Amino acid sequence: MSGMIKAMVMSAGVGSRLDPLTKFIPKPLVPVANRPVMDILFEKLNAIGINDVICNTYYLADEIINRYKHNNLGINFNYIKESSLSGTAGGVKKCQFFFEKGKPFVVLSADGLTNADIQKGIEIHNSSNAIATIGIKQIAMEEVPHFGVVVTDENGYIVEFQEKPAIEEAKSNYINTGIYIFDYEIFNYIPENTFYDFAKNVFPKLLKEHAINTFPVNEYWSDIGTLEQYKQSMQDLFNKKCSFNHGEIINTPSGAYISESVVDKSVEFIGNSTIGNNAKIGKNVVIENSIIWNNVTIADNVRIVNSIVASNCVIKTDLFSQITGANELIAPETIKIST
Repeated sequence: MSGMIKAMVMSAGVGSRLDPLTKFIPKPLVPVANRPVMDILFEKLNAIGINDVICNTYYLADEIINRYKHNNLGINFNYIKESSLSGTAGGVKKCQFFFEKGKPFVVLSADGLTNADIQKGIEIHNSSNAIATIGIKQIAMEEVPHFGVVVTDENGYIVEFQEKPAIEEAKSNYINTGIYIFDYEIFNYIPENTFYDFAKNVFPKLLKEHAINTFPVNEYWSDIGTLEQYKQSMQDLFNKKCSFNHGEIINTPSGAYISESVVDKSVEFIGNSTIGNNAKIGKNVVIENSIIWNNVTIADNVRIVNSIVASNCVIKTDLFSQITGANELIAPETIKIST
């Protein structure tokens, strides 16, 4: 158990790389296997005894606030509403009032889907003399240019950061997961009312003056910040690479699915798919490796392949590798055919 440790979840981002899914829903509420990613994150914090949580909100803030101000996830939910984005560190600075001097705290990104052992990270931090401890994960070298790279010494302390280096320039294939354990002194390195970023502003200065420790994230971790990563995270769940509480997986002769809705026996599933609440799926529909959100209507005989359909859509024609934002009517005449 983590005692009285508190946490902050960074929740202000617009989620533009998930557009059009995030036109009507903030990124922390994007569902994985029909559960908002922040639900999953809160549940994991509660499981290790972290119950007091604050979020900075900005984009579609009321959607987040209304969902969690009364919740059954065991979380005492607190929040601030930002009038403008202030960067990763700037957002944490605005929550300084929530934390107590002399006590470490955890900071997480709202779009991180992970089975990381945060309790282990806290223990490593507490046994070090570092102001900051960062969760790092080893990835394939070809993926390195998409992430912030961390170079450590033999004891796990950071000696250098590289921001999205080219493969041939990368000195490591360990990346910053955005899972942080901080001492209260971290606030000395973040000015008030200034757009400030951990990777660009705080950590380079801190590295010159103080040790920054790391802890390994050997468990599953995925940033669902892009459409491809989002689709992959759903597949990872079915492939048992990550774990969290979700609805029953129904296996069929040609695939598997999780559904919050009643599905007609004539529907064929290929690969892995999820269907949200109150969906109306017609007869003889084929759904292949797709994510269907809440309140979606799909007409008879439609094929949906490698696609995402956000809430409140009506689908009357086949979709192949399509991303459909919420509240859309997709009929044959609405599909653009490239020539």
